[in-house]
Amino acid sequence: MADMEEVPGKPASRLGMRHLQAALLFVGLAANTIHQLNVGFAMVAMTNGTSSTTETTTTTTSSDDGDTPHYNWSETEKAYVLSSYYWGSALAQFPAGYLCKRFGSKAVLFWGTLGSSLLSALTPHGVYAAGWKAYCGIRLMQGLCQVTWPCIHQHLANWCPTKERTRLGAFAYTGFDCGNVLAMFGAGMIAGSPLGWPGISYSAAGLGLVWCLLWLLLGANKPTEARCISEAEKAYIVGDLQREERKDPPKKMEIPWKGIFTSVPVLALLCARCADTWGLATMQAELPTYLSGVLHLDMKKNAVYSALPFLLMWFMCYVYLIIADFWLQKNWFSLTALRKTYTSVALWAPASILLTLAFVGEDQKTLVLVLVTLSVGVSSAATIGSELNTIDLSPNHAGILAGILTSFTNLVSLLTPLVVGVLVKDSTQRSQWQVVFILVAAGLFAGNVIFLIWGTAVTQPWNDSKEARRKLKAEEKLFQHTKLEMGSENLDGNGVALRLNCKNP
Repeated sequence: MADMEEVPGKPASRLGMRHLQAALLFVGLAANTIHQLNVGFAMVAMTNGTSSTTETTTTTTSSDDGDTPHYNWSETEKAYVLSSYYWGSALAQFPAGYLCKRFGSKAVLFWGTLGSSLLSALTPHGVYAAGWKAYCGIRLMQGLCQVTWPCIHQHLANWCPTKERTRLGAFAYTGFDCGNVLAMFGAGMIAGSPLGWPGISYSAAGLGLVWCLLWLLLGANKPTEARCISEAEKAYIVGDLQREERKDPPKKMEIPWKGIFTSVPVLALLCARCADTWGLATMQAELPTYLSGVLHLDMKKNAVYSALPFLLMWFMCYVYLIIADFWLQKNWFSLTALRKTYTSVALWAPASILLTLAFVGEDQKTLVLVLVTLSVGVSSAATIGSELNTIDLSPNHAGILAGILTSFTNLVSLLTPLVVGVLVKDSTQRSQWQVVFILVAAGLFAGNVIFLIWGTAVTQPWNDSKEARRKLKAEEKLFQHTKLEMGSENLDGNGVALRLNCKNP
Protein backbone atom coordinates (compact mmCIF):
# COMPACT_ATOMS: atom_id res chain seq x y z
CA MET A 1 0.00 0.00 0.00
CA ALA A 2 2.87 2.35 0.68
CA ASP A 3 4.14 2.11 -2.86
CA MET A 4 0.68 2.65 -4.20
CA GLU A 5 0.27 5.84 -2.19
CA GLU A 6 3.53 7.18 -3.58
CA VAL A 7 2.32 6.77 -7.17
CA PRO A 8 -1.47 7.32 -6.92
CA GLY A 9 -1.90 7.98 -10.64
CA LYS A 10 -0.51 4.61 -11.77
CA PRO A 11 -3.08 1.83 -12.36
CA ALA A 12 -2.47 -1.41 -10.48
CA SER A 13 -3.26 -3.58 -13.51
CA ARG A 14 -4.17 -3.27 -17.16
CA LEU A 15 -7.53 -5.04 -16.80
CA GLY A 16 -9.87 -4.81 -13.84
CA MET A 17 -13.42 -4.21 -12.65
CA ARG A 18 -13.61 -0.86 -14.43
CA HIS A 19 -13.15 -2.68 -17.74
CA LEU A 20 -15.81 -5.24 -16.80
CA GLN A 21 -18.24 -2.41 -16.03
CA ALA A 22 -17.54 -0.86 -19.43
CA ALA A 23 -18.15 -4.25 -21.10
CA LEU A 24 -21.46 -4.66 -19.25
CA LEU A 25 -22.51 -1.18 -20.34
CA PHE A 26 -21.58 -2.10 -23.92
CA VAL A 27 -23.86 -5.17 -23.95
CA GLY A 28 -26.64 -3.39 -22.05
CA LEU A 29 -26.61 -0.47 -24.47
CA ALA A 30 -26.66 -2.88 -27.42
CA ALA A 31 -29.68 -4.71 -25.99
CA ASN A 32 -31.61 -1.51 -25.31
CA THR A 33 -30.73 -0.13 -28.75
CA ILE A 34 -32.19 -3.27 -30.35
CA HIS A 35 -35.41 -2.74 -28.37
CA GLN A 36 -35.50 0.82 -29.66
CA LEU A 37 -34.65 0.34 -33.33
CA ASN A 38 -35.88 -3.07 -34.47
CA VAL A 39 -39.30 -1.53 -35.11
CA GLY A 40 -38.04 -0.20 -38.46
CA PHE A 41 -37.69 -3.65 -39.98
CA ALA A 42 -40.60 -5.07 -38.03
CA MET A 43 -42.79 -2.40 -39.62
CA VAL A 44 -41.64 -3.27 -43.14
CA ALA A 45 -42.21 -6.99 -42.48
CA MET A 46 -45.61 -6.52 -40.82
CA THR A 47 -47.03 -4.39 -43.61
CA ASN A 48 -45.62 -6.34 -46.53
CA GLY A 49 -48.44 -8.82 -47.04
CA THR A 50 -51.65 -6.97 -47.91
CA SER A 51 -52.89 -4.30 -50.25
CA SER A 52 -56.34 -3.45 -48.95
CA THR A 53 -57.30 0.11 -48.05
CA THR A 54 -58.42 -0.66 -44.51
CA GLU A 55 -56.54 -2.08 -41.55
CA THR A 56 -56.98 -5.86 -41.79
CA THR A 57 -55.04 -9.00 -41.10
CA THR A 58 -54.45 -11.70 -43.60
CA THR A 59 -52.72 -15.04 -43.68
CA THR A 60 -49.89 -15.35 -46.16
CA THR A 61 -48.52 -18.70 -47.23
CA SER A 62 -46.13 -17.62 -49.96
CA SER A 63 -43.70 -15.76 -47.72
CA ASP A 64 -40.88 -17.30 -45.69
CA ASP A 65 -42.62 -16.57 -42.38
CA GLY A 66 -45.44 -19.05 -42.93
CA ASP A 67 -48.85 -18.10 -41.62
CA THR A 68 -47.80 -14.97 -39.74
CA PRO A 69 -50.49 -12.27 -40.11
CA HIS A 70 -49.68 -9.07 -41.97
CA TYR A 71 -51.29 -5.64 -41.78
CA ASN A 72 -52.14 -2.82 -44.10
CA TRP A 73 -51.51 0.34 -42.10
CA SER A 74 -51.53 3.84 -43.51
CA GLU A 75 -48.35 5.95 -43.60
CA THR A 76 -49.75 8.06 -40.76
CA GLU A 77 -50.36 4.99 -38.59
CA LYS A 78 -46.85 3.75 -39.32
CA ALA A 79 -45.46 7.15 -38.31
CA TYR A 80 -47.34 6.96 -35.00
CA VAL A 81 -45.87 3.52 -34.28
CA LEU A 82 -42.34 4.60 -35.21
CA SER A 83 -42.51 7.72 -33.02
CA SER A 84 -44.46 6.34 -30.04
CA TYR A 85 -41.30 4.94 -28.39
CA TYR A 86 -39.89 8.44 -28.15
CA TRP A 87 -43.04 9.81 -26.52
CA GLY A 88 -42.26 7.66 -23.50
CA SER A 89 -38.50 8.03 -23.71
CA ALA A 90 -38.68 11.83 -23.75
CA LEU A 91 -40.72 11.74 -20.55
CA ALA A 92 -38.43 9.20 -18.87
CA GLN A 93 -35.02 10.83 -19.25
CA PHE A 94 -35.36 13.64 -16.75
CA PRO A 95 -36.74 11.44 -13.91
CA ALA A 96 -34.22 8.75 -14.85
CA GLY A 97 -31.33 11.13 -14.26
CA TYR A 98 -32.67 11.97 -10.80
CA LEU A 99 -33.44 8.34 -9.89
CA CYS A 100 -29.99 7.31 -11.06
CA LYS A 101 -28.38 9.87 -8.78
CA ARG A 102 -30.69 8.96 -5.90
CA PHE A 103 -30.65 5.14 -6.06
CA GLY A 104 -27.62 4.40 -8.21
CA SER A 105 -27.27 3.43 -11.85
CA LYS A 106 -27.32 -0.32 -11.19
CA ALA A 107 -30.90 -0.52 -9.89
CA VAL A 108 -32.37 1.97 -12.34
CA LEU A 109 -30.75 0.39 -15.41
CA PHE A 110 -31.73 -3.11 -14.26
CA TRP A 111 -35.43 -2.35 -13.80
CA GLY A 112 -35.59 -0.30 -16.98
CA THR A 113 -34.06 -3.04 -19.14
CA LEU A 114 -36.15 -5.74 -17.46
CA GLY A 115 -39.37 -3.83 -18.15
CA SER A 116 -38.42 -3.17 -21.77
CA SER A 117 -37.55 -6.85 -22.32
CA LEU A 118 -40.84 -8.11 -20.92
CA LEU A 119 -42.78 -5.61 -23.04
CA SER A 120 -40.85 -6.77 -26.11
CA ALA A 121 -41.98 -10.35 -25.43
CA LEU A 122 -45.61 -9.16 -25.21
CA THR A 123 -45.51 -7.16 -28.46
CA PRO A 124 -46.78 -9.85 -30.90
CA HIS A 125 -49.70 -10.73 -28.65
CA GLY A 126 -50.68 -7.09 -28.27
CA VAL A 127 -50.58 -6.52 -32.03
CA TYR A 128 -52.64 -9.66 -32.65
CA ALA A 129 -55.27 -8.37 -30.23
CA ALA A 130 -55.53 -4.66 -31.07
CA GLY A 131 -53.39 -3.82 -34.11
CA TRP A 132 -51.32 -0.67 -34.45
CA LYS A 133 -52.90 1.06 -31.44
CA ALA A 134 -51.65 -1.70 -29.13
CA TYR A 135 -48.25 -1.50 -30.81
CA CYS A 136 -48.14 2.24 -30.06
CA GLY A 137 -49.06 1.63 -26.42
CA ILE A 138 -46.40 -1.04 -25.95
CA ARG A 139 -43.75 1.09 -27.66
CA LEU A 140 -44.68 4.07 -25.47
CA MET A 141 -44.23 1.95 -22.32
CA GLN A 142 -40.91 0.65 -23.64
CA GLY A 143 -39.86 4.26 -24.07
CA LEU A 144 -40.72 4.93 -20.44
CA CYS A 145 -38.31 2.10 -19.56
CA GLN A 146 -35.50 3.66 -21.60
CA VAL A 147 -33.17 4.92 -18.87
CA THR A 148 -29.93 3.83 -20.54
CA TRP A 149 -28.27 7.15 -21.32
CA PRO A 150 -28.48 8.85 -17.89
CA CYS A 151 -27.37 5.62 -16.21
CA ILE A 152 -24.42 5.10 -18.52
CA HIS A 153 -23.19 8.66 -18.04
CA GLN A 154 -23.42 8.41 -14.25
CA HIS A 155 -21.84 4.95 -14.21
CA LEU A 156 -18.92 6.07 -16.36
CA ALA A 157 -18.43 9.15 -14.18
CA ASN A 158 -18.18 6.88 -11.12
CA TRP A 159 -15.84 4.33 -12.69
CA CYS A 160 -13.60 6.03 -15.27
CA PRO A 161 -10.32 7.65 -14.21
CA THR A 162 -9.75 10.90 -16.07
CA LYS A 163 -6.99 9.50 -18.29
CA GLU A 164 -9.16 6.53 -19.29
CA ARG A 165 -12.45 8.39 -19.69
CA THR A 166 -12.29 8.69 -23.47
CA ARG A 167 -11.12 5.10 -23.93
CA LEU A 168 -13.58 3.34 -21.60
CA GLY A 169 -16.44 5.72 -22.36
CA ALA A 170 -16.08 5.35 -26.12
CA PHE A 171 -15.89 1.57 -25.82
CA ALA A 172 -19.10 1.45 -23.77
CA TYR A 173 -20.82 3.75 -26.27
CA THR A 174 -19.97 1.45 -29.19
CA GLY A 175 -22.65 -0.83 -27.77
CA PHE A 176 -25.03 1.60 -29.44
CA ASP A 177 -23.40 0.94 -32.82
CA CYS A 178 -23.41 -2.81 -32.21
CA GLY A 179 -27.12 -2.57 -31.35
CA ASN A 180 -27.73 -0.64 -34.56
CA VAL A 181 -26.11 -3.39 -36.64
CA LEU A 182 -28.02 -6.16 -34.87
CA ALA A 183 -31.29 -4.25 -35.02
CA MET A 184 -30.96 -3.76 -38.79
CA PHE A 185 -29.27 -6.95 -39.97
CA GLY A 186 -30.60 -9.35 -37.34
CA ALA A 187 -34.16 -8.05 -37.50
CA GLY A 188 -34.17 -8.21 -41.30
CA MET A 189 -32.90 -11.79 -41.35
CA ILE A 190 -35.33 -12.92 -38.65
CA ALA A 191 -38.24 -11.25 -40.47
CA GLY A 192 -37.36 -13.17 -43.65
CA SER A 193 -37.11 -16.47 -41.76
CA PRO A 194 -39.89 -18.87 -40.62
CA LEU A 195 -40.00 -16.96 -37.31
CA GLY A 196 -41.40 -13.91 -39.12
CA TRP A 197 -41.73 -10.50 -37.54
CA PRO A 198 -42.77 -11.89 -34.09
CA GLY A 199 -39.31 -13.46 -33.84
CA ILE A 200 -37.80 -9.97 -33.84
CA SER A 201 -39.54 -9.14 -30.56
CA TYR A 202 -38.87 -12.52 -28.91
CA SER A 203 -35.13 -12.51 -29.69
CA ALA A 204 -34.75 -8.93 -28.42
CA ALA A 205 -36.55 -9.87 -25.20
CA GLY A 206 -34.26 -12.88 -24.66
CA LEU A 207 -31.10 -10.81 -25.07
CA GLY A 208 -32.36 -8.19 -22.62
CA LEU A 209 -33.26 -10.77 -19.95
CA VAL A 210 -29.84 -12.46 -20.19
CA TRP A 211 -28.12 -9.10 -19.76
CA CYS A 212 -30.26 -8.29 -16.70
CA LEU A 213 -28.98 -11.44 -14.99
CA LEU A 214 -25.34 -10.58 -15.75
CA TRP A 215 -25.81 -6.98 -14.59
CA LEU A 216 -27.44 -8.09 -11.35
CA LEU A 217 -24.50 -10.38 -10.56
CA LEU A 218 -21.54 -8.30 -11.77
CA GLY A 219 -22.62 -4.64 -11.83
CA ALA A 220 -21.73 -2.16 -9.07
CA ASN A 221 -22.62 1.53 -8.69
CA LYS A 222 -19.06 2.57 -7.83
CA PRO A 223 -15.68 1.05 -6.89
CA THR A 224 -16.36 1.19 -3.15
CA GLU A 225 -19.42 -1.07 -3.63
CA ALA A 226 -17.77 -3.65 -5.92
CA ARG A 227 -17.17 -7.04 -4.36
CA CYS A 228 -14.42 -8.39 -6.59
CA ILE A 229 -12.31 -5.28 -7.10
CA SER A 230 -8.71 -5.23 -5.87
CA GLU A 231 -7.67 -2.69 -3.28
CA ALA A 232 -5.06 -1.30 -5.66
CA GLU A 233 -7.60 -0.68 -8.44
CA LYS A 234 -10.09 0.82 -5.98
CA ALA A 235 -7.45 3.24 -4.66
CA TYR A 236 -6.45 4.17 -8.22
CA ILE A 237 -10.02 5.00 -9.33
CA VAL A 238 -11.17 6.68 -6.12
CA GLY A 239 -7.99 8.70 -5.79
CA ASP A 240 -8.06 9.87 -9.39
CA LEU A 241 -11.71 10.92 -9.28
CA GLN A 242 -11.28 12.54 -5.85
CA ARG A 243 -14.18 10.50 -4.48
CA GLU A 244 -12.95 9.75 -1.00
CA GLU A 245 -15.61 8.94 1.55
CA ARG A 246 -17.29 12.17 2.67
CA LYS A 247 -19.83 13.17 5.25
CA ASP A 248 -22.00 14.43 2.41
CA PRO A 249 -22.18 11.63 -0.18
CA PRO A 250 -22.59 12.61 -3.84
CA LYS A 251 -26.22 11.48 -3.99
CA LYS A 252 -27.15 14.17 -1.40
CA MET A 253 -25.33 16.95 -3.23
CA GLU A 254 -27.67 19.75 -4.19
CA ILE A 255 -28.42 19.81 -7.93
CA PRO A 256 -27.45 23.19 -9.47
CA TRP A 257 -30.52 23.62 -11.69
CA LYS A 258 -29.87 27.29 -12.40
CA GLY A 259 -26.24 26.66 -13.27
CA ILE A 260 -27.17 23.84 -15.66
CA PHE A 261 -29.98 25.63 -17.51
CA THR A 262 -28.04 28.90 -17.84
CA SER A 263 -24.75 27.27 -18.86
CA VAL A 264 -23.71 28.31 -22.36
CA PRO A 265 -21.55 25.18 -22.91
CA VAL A 266 -24.52 22.98 -21.94
CA LEU A 267 -26.81 24.80 -24.39
CA ALA A 268 -24.16 24.50 -27.12
CA LEU A 269 -23.86 20.78 -26.40
CA LEU A 270 -27.64 20.47 -26.57
CA CYS A 271 -27.65 21.97 -30.08
CA ALA A 272 -24.94 19.57 -31.23
CA ARG A 273 -26.69 16.54 -29.73
CA CYS A 274 -30.07 17.48 -31.25
CA ALA A 275 -28.48 17.96 -34.68
CA ASP A 276 -26.70 14.61 -34.50
CA THR A 277 -29.90 12.90 -33.31
CA TRP A 278 -31.91 14.48 -36.15
CA GLY A 279 -29.58 12.96 -38.74
CA LEU A 280 -29.10 9.58 -37.09
CA ALA A 281 -32.77 9.06 -36.19
CA THR A 282 -33.77 9.75 -39.78
CA MET A 283 -31.50 6.97 -41.00
CA GLN A 284 -32.36 4.57 -38.20
CA ALA A 285 -36.13 4.82 -38.65
CA GLU A 286 -36.48 5.54 -42.35
CA LEU A 287 -33.56 3.82 -44.10
CA PRO A 288 -35.36 0.45 -44.57
CA THR A 289 -38.35 2.31 -46.04
CA TYR A 290 -36.12 4.38 -48.37
CA LEU A 291 -34.22 1.33 -49.62
CA SER A 292 -37.44 -0.62 -50.13
CA GLY A 293 -39.40 2.21 -51.76
CA VAL A 294 -36.79 3.98 -53.90
CA LEU A 295 -34.27 1.23 -54.62
CA HIS A 296 -36.84 -1.63 -54.52
CA LEU A 297 -34.66 -3.99 -52.44
CA ASP A 298 -36.21 -7.20 -51.11
CA MET A 299 -36.26 -7.97 -47.37
CA LYS A 300 -32.94 -9.81 -47.04
CA LYS A 301 -31.01 -7.44 -49.30
CA ASN A 302 -32.63 -4.58 -47.44
CA ALA A 303 -31.36 -6.07 -44.17
CA VAL A 304 -27.79 -6.27 -45.47
CA TYR A 305 -27.69 -2.77 -46.94
CA SER A 306 -29.51 -1.22 -43.97
CA ALA A 307 -27.03 -2.79 -41.55
CA LEU A 308 -23.94 -1.94 -43.60
CA PRO A 309 -23.86 1.80 -42.66
CA PHE A 310 -24.10 0.93 -38.97
CA LEU A 311 -21.46 -1.77 -39.30
CA LEU A 312 -19.11 0.87 -40.72
CA MET A 313 -20.20 3.20 -37.91
CA TRP A 314 -19.26 0.55 -35.34
CA PHE A 315 -15.88 -0.09 -36.98
CA MET A 316 -15.10 3.62 -37.28
CA CYS A 317 -15.74 4.09 -33.56
CA TYR A 318 -12.64 2.04 -32.80
CA VAL A 319 -10.61 3.83 -35.47
CA TYR A 320 -11.62 7.19 -33.99
CA LEU A 321 -10.87 5.90 -30.49
CA ILE A 322 -7.34 4.77 -31.36
CA ILE A 323 -6.56 8.09 -33.03
CA ALA A 324 -8.01 10.13 -30.15
CA ASP A 325 -6.14 8.10 -27.54
CA PHE A 326 -2.87 8.60 -29.45
CA TRP A 327 -3.44 12.36 -29.78
CA LEU A 328 -4.22 12.75 -26.08
CA GLN A 329 -1.21 10.72 -25.00
CA LYS A 330 1.05 12.83 -27.20
CA ASN A 331 -0.63 16.02 -25.91
CA TRP A 332 -1.22 17.13 -29.50
CA PHE A 333 -4.81 18.15 -28.71
CA SER A 334 -6.48 19.56 -25.64
CA LEU A 335 -9.67 17.75 -24.64
CA THR A 336 -11.77 20.70 -25.85
CA ALA A 337 -10.01 20.72 -29.24
CA LEU A 338 -10.51 16.96 -29.52
CA ARG A 339 -14.25 17.20 -28.76
CA LYS A 340 -14.75 19.97 -31.33
CA THR A 341 -12.70 18.23 -34.02
CA TYR A 342 -14.61 14.98 -33.70
CA THR A 343 -17.98 16.74 -33.50
CA SER A 344 -17.15 18.57 -36.74
CA VAL A 345 -16.40 15.28 -38.46
CA ALA A 346 -19.60 13.74 -37.06
CA LEU A 347 -21.87 16.56 -38.25
CA TRP A 348 -20.34 18.27 -41.25
CA ALA A 349 -19.17 15.16 -43.12
CA PRO A 350 -22.68 13.55 -43.14
CA ALA A 351 -24.21 16.93 -44.05
CA SER A 352 -22.03 17.14 -47.16
CA ILE A 353 -22.76 13.52 -48.12
CA LEU A 354 -26.54 13.92 -47.68
CA LEU A 355 -26.55 17.01 -49.88
CA THR A 356 -24.82 14.95 -52.56
CA LEU A 357 -27.24 12.06 -52.02
CA ALA A 358 -30.22 14.35 -52.58
CA PHE A 359 -29.19 14.88 -56.21
CA VAL A 360 -28.17 11.33 -57.14
CA GLY A 361 -30.71 9.42 -59.22
CA GLU A 362 -32.19 6.10 -58.12
CA ASP A 363 -30.75 4.46 -61.26
CA GLN A 364 -27.27 4.94 -59.71
CA LYS A 365 -28.01 2.34 -57.07
CA THR A 366 -24.39 1.55 -56.20
CA LEU A 367 -23.48 5.20 -55.64
CA VAL A 368 -26.59 5.72 -53.51
CA LEU A 369 -25.68 2.77 -51.29
CA VAL A 370 -22.09 3.99 -50.92
CA LEU A 371 -23.22 7.50 -49.95
CA VAL A 372 -25.80 6.20 -47.47
CA THR A 373 -23.16 3.95 -45.88
CA LEU A 374 -20.61 6.74 -45.60
CA SER A 375 -23.08 9.29 -44.22
CA VAL A 376 -23.89 7.04 -41.26
CA GLY A 377 -20.44 5.51 -40.84
CA VAL A 378 -18.49 8.72 -40.35
CA SER A 379 -21.03 10.06 -37.85
CA SER A 380 -19.70 7.72 -35.14
CA ALA A 381 -17.14 10.43 -34.34
CA ALA A 382 -19.92 11.93 -32.21
CA THR A 383 -19.22 9.27 -29.58
CA ILE A 384 -15.91 10.94 -28.74
CA GLY A 385 -16.98 14.40 -29.89
CA SER A 386 -20.19 15.30 -28.08
CA GLU A 387 -21.64 12.25 -26.33
CA LEU A 388 -18.95 12.13 -23.63
CA ASN A 389 -18.98 15.90 -23.14
CA THR A 390 -21.51 15.72 -20.29
CA ILE A 391 -18.90 13.98 -18.12
CA ASP A 392 -16.38 16.71 -18.97
CA LEU A 393 -18.75 19.50 -17.99
CA SER A 394 -19.92 17.94 -14.73
CA PRO A 395 -18.69 14.57 -13.41
CA ASN A 396 -20.81 14.96 -10.27
CA HIS A 397 -24.04 15.62 -12.18
CA ALA A 398 -23.35 13.63 -15.37
CA GLY A 399 -26.50 11.53 -14.97
CA ILE A 400 -28.75 14.55 -14.45
CA LEU A 401 -27.15 16.38 -17.35
CA ALA A 402 -27.48 13.36 -19.63
CA GLY A 403 -31.13 12.98 -18.65
CA ILE A 404 -31.88 16.60 -19.55
CA LEU A 405 -30.09 16.40 -22.89
CA THR A 406 -31.63 13.05 -23.79
CA SER A 407 -35.11 14.39 -23.01
CA PHE A 408 -34.63 16.97 -25.75
CA THR A 409 -32.95 14.59 -28.19
CA ASN A 410 -35.81 12.15 -27.74
CA LEU A 411 -38.23 14.89 -28.69
CA VAL A 412 -36.20 15.27 -31.88
CA SER A 413 -36.37 11.50 -32.45
CA LEU A 414 -40.11 11.64 -31.83
CA LEU A 415 -40.59 14.36 -34.44
CA THR A 416 -38.37 12.71 -37.07
CA PRO A 417 -40.82 10.04 -38.35
CA LEU A 418 -43.71 12.50 -38.08
CA VAL A 419 -41.88 15.06 -40.23
CA VAL A 420 -40.89 12.39 -42.73
CA GLY A 421 -44.49 11.17 -42.76
CA VAL A 422 -45.63 14.67 -43.74
CA LEU A 423 -42.94 15.19 -46.37
CA VAL A 424 -42.97 11.69 -47.87
CA LYS A 425 -46.47 10.73 -48.98
CA ASP A 426 -45.20 8.13 -51.46
CA SER A 427 -42.05 6.29 -50.35
CA THR A 428 -41.19 5.45 -53.97
CA GLN A 429 -40.80 9.12 -54.97
CA ARG A 430 -37.14 10.22 -54.79
CA SER A 431 -38.06 13.92 -55.03
CA GLN A 432 -39.85 13.72 -51.68
CA TRP A 433 -36.81 12.14 -50.05
CA GLN A 434 -34.64 14.96 -51.44
CA VAL A 435 -36.42 17.45 -49.18
CA VAL A 436 -35.79 15.20 -46.16
CA PHE A 437 -32.05 14.89 -46.88
CA ILE A 438 -31.61 18.65 -47.43
CA LEU A 439 -33.37 19.49 -44.15
CA VAL A 440 -31.20 17.01 -42.24
CA ALA A 441 -28.01 18.44 -43.80
CA ALA A 442 -29.01 21.99 -42.79
CA GLY A 443 -29.61 20.90 -39.19
CA LEU A 444 -26.25 19.12 -38.99
CA PHE A 445 -24.39 22.15 -40.30
CA ALA A 446 -26.06 24.62 -37.89
CA GLY A 447 -25.60 22.39 -34.84
CA ASN A 448 -21.86 22.12 -35.33
CA VAL A 449 -21.39 25.87 -35.88
CA ILE A 450 -22.95 26.54 -32.47
CA PHE A 451 -20.80 23.88 -30.75
CA LEU A 452 -17.60 25.19 -32.33
CA ILE A 453 -18.28 28.69 -30.98
CA TRP A 454 -19.54 27.96 -27.46
CA GLY A 455 -18.67 24.33 -26.69
CA THR A 456 -15.95 23.32 -24.22
CA ALA A 457 -14.63 20.31 -22.27
CA VAL A 458 -13.73 22.36 -19.17
CA THR A 459 -15.48 21.29 -15.96
CA GLN A 460 -18.03 23.94 -15.01
CA PRO A 461 -17.98 25.80 -11.64
CA TRP A 462 -21.47 24.52 -10.68
CA ASN A 463 -20.15 20.95 -10.73
CA ASP A 464 -19.01 21.31 -7.09
CA SER A 465 -21.29 21.71 -4.10
CA LYS A 466 -21.96 25.17 -2.65
CA GLU A 467 -19.89 24.29 0.41
CA ALA A 468 -16.93 23.29 -1.75
CA ARG A 469 -17.21 26.50 -3.79
CA ARG A 470 -17.34 28.61 -0.60
CA LYS A 471 -14.31 26.80 0.79
CA LEU A 472 -12.41 27.36 -2.46
CA LYS A 473 -13.23 31.08 -2.45
CA ALA A 474 -12.08 31.34 1.17
CA GLU A 475 -8.78 29.68 0.31
CA GLU A 476 -8.30 32.00 -2.66
CA LYS A 477 -8.83 35.04 -0.44
CA LEU A 478 -6.08 33.90 1.91
CA PHE A 479 -3.54 34.21 -0.90
CA GLN A 480 -4.81 37.28 -2.68
CA HIS A 481 -2.13 39.50 -1.10
CA THR A 482 0.58 36.89 -0.53
CA LYS A 483 3.98 37.84 -1.85
CA LEU A 484 7.16 35.84 -2.18
CA GLU A 485 9.94 37.70 -0.41
CA MET A 486 13.53 36.57 -0.12
CA GLY A 487 15.73 38.19 2.45
CA SER A 488 18.61 37.32 4.76
CA GLU A 489 16.55 38.18 7.81
CA ASN A 490 14.20 35.33 6.98
CA LEU A 491 16.90 32.68 6.75
CA ASP A 492 17.42 32.13 10.52
CA GLY A 493 14.67 29.48 10.66
CA ASN A 494 12.59 31.37 13.26
CA GLY A 495 9.64 32.20 10.99
CA VAL A 496 7.69 31.18 7.95
CA ALA A 497 7.60 33.64 5.07
CA LEU A 498 5.55 31.60 2.64
CA ARG A 499 2.96 28.87 3.03
CA LEU A 500 2.10 26.48 0.21
CA ASN A 501 -1.29 24.73 0.22
CA CYS A 502 -1.39 22.09 -2.57
CA LYS A 503 -4.71 20.28 -2.78
CA ASN A 504 -3.60 18.19 -5.76
CA PRO A 505 0.17 17.68 -5.53
